[in-house]
Amino acid sequence: MTTGVVIIGGGGHAKVVIESLRAGGETVAAIVDADPTPRAVLGVPVIGDDLALADLRGQGFSKLFVAIGDNRLREKLGRKARELGFTLVSAIHPSAVISPTARLGEGVAVMAGVAINADSRIGDLAIINTGAIVDHDCDLGAACHLGPAAALAGGVTIGERAFLGVGARAIPGVTIGADTVIGAGGVVVRDLPESVVAVGVPARIKGERS
Repeated sequence: MTTGVVIIGGGGHAKVVIESLRAGGETVAAIVDADPTPRAVLGVPVIGDDLALADLRGQGFSKLFVAIGDNRLREKLGRKARELGFTLVSAIHPSAVISPTARLGEGVAVMAGVAINADSRIGDLAIINTGAIVDHDCDLGAACHLGPAAALAGGVTIGERAFLGVGARAIPGVTIGADTVIGAGGVVVRDLPESVVAVGVPARIKGERS
């Protein structure tokens, strides 16, 4: 079987993912991107757009990572990759500190300096970005994204595809609904529903997410 991880996405997020995969001992073989212009990203060739995935699978590549920041698109592409027969690997930087009782799904990005504590659950295709903290007993839904230096206290629930911006915080036990966005530096002190945008300290709802 052909070795090496196929990456979907050729932007800045992909660069961080590539370095995390390499630091964890993986070889990154090829990139497919919406912009199929031939080029290299950190030495990895871009060989086409996602129409090339079926051919790569036919060549024997089996491992794939979706390095796309957009939560909905990442979830969609992850589903497509699975349908083609790829296994979603996770990109976990060796400097991350992950409790042995934490449960991580497939296709998860855990960047440098992250801490994930006891009995927390991270759903498939989630991004835990650089320096983020997930304390004990948190439950993070599929394809959510914690931005750099975001921090969750114990027992926080994050819905699918929710996004917490750089430095956002959540106090113990709160729930943030699916598809909700918390602006950079926002502090969540009460439950928030699905599909809203909340900003500030404390975070207040400013509108619905389109």
